[in-house]
Amino acid sequence: MILLLCIVLCFVPALLCTQFIYNLDRYEQEPKALVIGVFFWGALVSTTGAIFWLFSLEAVFQKVTGSEKFASLLGTALFAPIIEESLKGIAVLLVFLLFYQEFDSVLDGIVYATVAALGFAATENVLYLYFRGYKEDGLVGLGTIFFLRVILGAWNHAVYTAFIGIGLALVRLRSETYIRFLAPIGGWILAIFTHSLHNSMLLFLAETFYMGKFTQVLLVDWFGWGVIFGIALWAAACERKWIEIYLREEIDLGTITERQYDLICKQAHGSAVAWRKKRFYQLCGELALKKYQFQIKREPATLILIESLRKELAALAQVK
Repeated sequence: MILLLCIVLCFVPALLCTQFIYNLDRYEQEPKALVIGVFFWGALVSTTGAIFWLFSLEAVFQKVTGSEKFASLLGTALFAPIIEESLKGIAVLLVFLLFYQEFDSVLDGIVYATVAALGFAATENVLYLYFRGYKEDGLVGLGTIFFLRVILGAWNHAVYTAFIGIGLALVRLRSETYIRFLAPIGGWILAIFTHSLHNSMLLFLAETFYMGKFTQVLLVDWFGWGVIFGIALWAAACERKWIEIYLREEIDLGTITERQYDLICKQAHGSAVAWRKKRFYQLCGELALKKYQFQIKREPATLILIESLRKELAALAQVK
């Protein structure tokens, strides 16, 4: 019963955060199947792999150094960030490689990366609540860890892994060779660095805890949240700008009407809109982003997709 309570307390907030992130992409939302798959990759594959590799590496270094404390400190400050960010990042990389045409913008990278991280955090928090909280200090311990990890630290993992999504998105959006090489590596390094910074600060707190230092950790974490949220808002604004620019031509081509263009730019397709209309608006968003990408890279496959999107839009021309 307590374990079930822990699952509910951790997964419900994670799913609510996932919905919030998903809704940030107003103009060209990602396929729900992919988003769900990425979430459960983080919740199941990443957490299982992280537990195995972290315990294995800590055991090796404990044997080599003869110090359990040193191996544990190294595991928390270095091994955990490298292993966890790499395993979460694999989910984003798989989407980037296998579903290339669904990876259209920086906002897409943030969505996939943060969702994978939220899945990971949900499972990790269940383990902490149950084993570090309830098993050690009962319901009081469970409640304390819930407040610290699920409430105050809800977005921590999402912030770290978001840098990986941003790095891969830059590969999609830029043609310079050095950016295509450095951006994904830089994103991965930033994810590890921010994760390691957080863990290292908490390690220091474990030795000399007082409220001033705890506040410093929260300020660092929340600053990270603000940075990523700011980038997400900027990316959403860029998508809107591209839609306004690249859909204007479609009026002259007869793909959409002036009225439809105005509705799309105002983002009229909310959850209450009929499916056929929602699909129409989704296609318009995809068409605009694909045209933007074609202007950058001139990939023949993108041009073929643009024509395919136009044909499907023509079939939904009755949408008003």
